[in-house]
Amino acid sequence: MAKSSLKLNKTQLKEFLNEKAALYESPKFIVTDPIQIPHQFTQKEDIEIIGFLVATIAWGNRKSIITNGNKLVNLLEGNPYDFVINHSEAELDHLQNFVHRTFNGIDLITFIKSLKNLYLNHGGLEAVFSKYRSKNSLQPAISEFKKIFFEIEHLQRTQKHVSDPSKKSAAKRINMFLRWMVRPNNAGVDFGIWNQIPAAALSCPLDVHSGRVARDLGLLKRKQNDAVALAELDTQLRKLDLKDPVKYDFALFGLSAFEKDLF
Repeated sequence: MAKSSLKLNKTQLKEFLNEKAALYESPKFIVTDPIQIPHQFTQKEDIEIIGFLVATIAWGNRKSIITNGNKLVNLLEGNPYDFVINHSEAELDHLQNFVHRTFNGIDLITFIKSLKNLYLNHGGLEAVFSKYRSKNSLQPAISEFKKIFFEIEHLQRTQKHVSDPSKKSAAKRINMFLRWMVRPNNAGVDFGIWNQIPAAALSCPLDVHSGRVARDLGLLKRKQNDAVALAELDTQLRKLDLKDPVKYDFALFGLSAFEKDLF
């Protein structure tokens, strides 16, 4: 792997990443990103439900994710929250043929039933994450969320579609979902519809691409993209911006996707 040709001191690195974060956090970002699916909605519950489902399938080809995200919208009849709360068994049967990689119709049906349980018995998605977060992190809340999410009857195989930081996962997709919900809508990308959780508690969605750039910039030393690496990256990003460390997700993603010549 070629190392970055950039040689930046701490001040220069912060200025560089602030510039890149501002550049890539713009409405133009939405056009090619799965976040465009929840942007079709205005009601809080619709945004968070379809956002959670789209984030769940957000691995692999981005065009395929967006295509299948729109299929989810259609399967939920354009009203995610109403479908979750009021679906019939016959309507659930219509979800059987959905598939995105290893996430299939049975998994989707389980997710819909579990979301109904969350809203009827636990106050909804925001309530669960806000209840179980620690002062400075949402990673404990993700683990508790998974326990609650699968308290309904389900196949064991479906559990693999919700990551667990306590099992050393970096939980990339669910951290991305949390970024969508929590970070302010100042640039028209993230939603900022969850006001019980501060942006300071968010963790960067860490994957092979953001991890590569982070290592090349000296933000990350650990080779694996796991929970330990995520904690290391979180520490470094909070040194750059304690109140909004995950804005740098846009910088790391943009540098990886659009400025590969630098790395």
